[in-house]
Amino acid sequence: MAFAGLIGAALLGTAFDRRSVLVLFGVVVFVDLDSFIGLVSVVGHRTVFHTLLIPLGAAAFVALDQYVGESSVLRRRYGRRGVRITWVTIVVYVASAIGLDLFSAGGANPLWPLHDQFYVIDGKVELSSQRGLVQTFVDLNSEQSGGQQTDGPTTVARGSSEEVNVSTGVDPDPDQNAPDDEPVDRVFPVARSGWQLLLLVVGTGVTVARFYVDQTLS
Repeated sequence: MAFAGLIGAALLGTAFDRRSVLVLFGVVVFVDLDSFIGLVSVVGHRTVFHTLLIPLGAAAFVALDQYVGESSVLRRRYGRRGVRITWVTIVVYVASAIGLDLFSAGGANPLWPLHDQFYVIDGKVELSSQRGLVQTFVDLNSEQSGGQQTDGPTTVARGSSEEVNVSTGVDPDPDQNAPDDEPVDRVFPVARSGWQLLLLVVGTGVTVARFYVDQTLS
């Protein structure tokens, strides 16, 4: 949610207020509701609502509404403010709700159901005096000149929704491997790495600061 607030503070402009920020927070919560689907279905957390097809479909609908036809239904009903909030909500859906999970442990299933595969995007980009620009997110060339191996890709395809189960506080043992006599430990992550903690602090701070600045200038 901190990242969603940061995006809102940057993109909402004059539409930034409590109601619009709550909309952004709401879409982040909505995406993670697929953890409850995992309780009754093989296809569940980080799959059903973590597919990019949902925000892409929403973006196509908004684009058609705005640029095809004589009048816009969204603009006529909600005004320019509503249109801006809708676009920013789509950005938050992709970048905050899906993107952060793709770049963290466990990954996400971003192309389901067209392509049922979990991915974890990881790697590095660096400038080397010997090798030039080096990136390990995507394996563009498995061998360098002279037969020397590159560092290799670190973006991983983990498996399909039937093969990968991501534990959550709602469903802490989706694979049912824990002994029956042990108490259930439900973990709800807040920050699991240094960069996540930094994003949490900065995002929260910027969102609060934006509210304060808007109040002092109004």
